[in-house]
Amino acid sequence: MCDAGGGYRGKLSADDIYAQIDYLVGKRFPGGYVDAEKFKIQFARMGEPAFNPAVLDVLESLKNRYNAPGLIPSLSTIAPEGCDGFFKRLLEIKDEHYRERFQLQFSIHTTDPVAREWLIPVKTWSFEKMKEYGELFFDKGGRKITLNFALGDNMEIDPEVLLKYFPPDVFLVKITPVNPNFRALENGINSFIRPGEDGTDVPDQEMFPVKKLRDTGYDVIMSIGEPEENLIGSNCGQYLEAYERSGTELKGGYEYEIHRK
Repeated sequence: MCDAGGGYRGKLSADDIYAQIDYLVGKRFPGGYVDAEKFKIQFARMGEPAFNPAVLDVLESLKNRYNAPGLIPSLSTIAPEGCDGFFKRLLEIKDEHYRERFQLQFSIHTTDPVAREWLIPVKTWSFEKMKEYGELFFDKGGRKITLNFALGDNMEIDPEVLLKYFPPDVFLVKITPVNPNFRALENGINSFIRPGEDGTDVPDQEMFPVKKLRDTGYDVIMSIGEPEENLIGSNCGQYLEAYERSGTELKGGYEYEIHRK
């Protein structure tokens, strides 16, 4: 359900990652003081961060690089097997630099193990191992560990399965759309959430599975971005090069004309 991929050119170095952050900070805060109440740097989307040790190098020095009192690092992962060393060091860096100010997210997408293996065709940690790590990572008074579901309309969220592994006082549930992209279309994945262009066609907050999850004790976030991002082709799961390669149109996505100098 993601168009990214097909053009791998190696892992980004710490300098490569900082070049992106420096560019944005320089544009928005040229004086170097980031006076935003929440300045979130998110390591996600264009690759699994646990496969790149340079992410840890950036996190270790990020706090001292900018004058940003509102800094909140955020890392989203499928928790791949074989990356225990990455997660051990991540926990150490969080404890040293970002207690109560780090957002960790496990992208799990469904509680159905068969469907999950199809959606995420690599070996990942078990729910039990995610639970153990999440409980170590969680700071009382800090941010809960997020369980993210980019939810297809035929994908299951079973509250009883979640309760077995993920206590609601440590974990929360975030439900996001499957944004319009060619890979989701190819695999027949339709979004459970279908926000319209004007943002009004959004499921009622009390509909299943939201109400049932809240009744079970979970905090539930319905995370829906700006619909215009889909039209631009900049939302999660979208990748403009895939649109250029396809030569076809996609309803609800990649609809802005690409302008070239």
